[in-house]
Amino acid sequence: MPLDPRFAAMRDERVRRGATPLYEMTLDEARAADLADIRAAAGAGEPVHEVTDRTFPGPDDDRPVRIYRPSADRPLGTLVYFFGGGWTLGGIDTSDGVCRALANAAGCLVVTPGYRLAPEHPFPAAVNDCVAAVSWVVDHADELGADPGRIAVGGDSAGGNLAAVVSLLARERALPIAAQILVYPNTCHHADTESLRDNHDRYLFNRHSVDWYWHNYLPDPADGRDPRVSPLLAHDLSGLPPALVITAEYDPLRDEGEEYAERMRQAGVPVDLTRYDGMAHGFFTMSGVLPDARRAVVQAAEYLRKTVSDGA
Repeated sequence: MPLDPRFAAMRDERVRRGATPLYEMTLDEARAADLADIRAAAGAGEPVHEVTDRTFPGPDDDRPVRIYRPSADRPLGTLVYFFGGGWTLGGIDTSDGVCRALANAAGCLVVTPGYRLAPEHPFPAAVNDCVAAVSWVVDHADELGADPGRIAVGGDSAGGNLAAVVSLLARERALPIAAQILVYPNTCHHADTESLRDNHDRYLFNRHSVDWYWHNYLPDPADGRDPRVSPLLAHDLSGLPPALVITAEYDPLRDEGEEYAERMRQAGVPVDLTRYDGMAHGFFTMSGVLPDARRAVVQAAEYLRKTVSDGA
């Protein structure tokens, strides 16, 4: 179907003002512009019973973490949510609107770690920080009011990549991950897919955006063969936690996300896959302007209720 009219209107506004793609900005400019765009499209953040900013011990330093508690109930199922931004942009403020909505709608604790960003901290810094964050939640479950047997991981874009990678590593390290939510995730460095070739619109997230983020994250392109970078290249996907995979029609990452979902299915992993037609990359954080974004967040929340909250 055509690009959603609301998304098309946002694109047309970028054309009108001659917007510069993030990948043509300096890092500081791109980080500021990305956060401003997300805040503008996210709408007013929902009130949550309690929001707490803390730190957790990362491999090299203490890292920020934000905890969203929907109620005073204890213990709660928990989602550890990794923000998007191509491992280059973003922070715990980037996903604030999504995390508030998920906490309320799913009735679960949501924990968002501030992992280190590239290019200052290239692979595997973000992976190591995210694994450390999940380990910290498990080890401090009683203090946090979390149930260590009901922990999910999730994220959008690069955050979806990190959630998929953490799920792979958790299988090896006996970390109890009950579910994974992968929203238009990167799953393969230098993928050669139809969606990557076709999506080159300067005013949307495109194949040049993908290349820029990978370049920042991987100083050595040979690391792209590592399953901690490209989970689609993992030899064995069996034994992974059940997954919800969300993709968007006009997204260069669409095909690799859907291929990862199919690979998991073939390995015996229960997978729910939904493609949002008419949507482009980034829509999940745009609940203030896109009804499909709200529907996708509700879908993710219902999946959390089924896997780590009410239905657990």
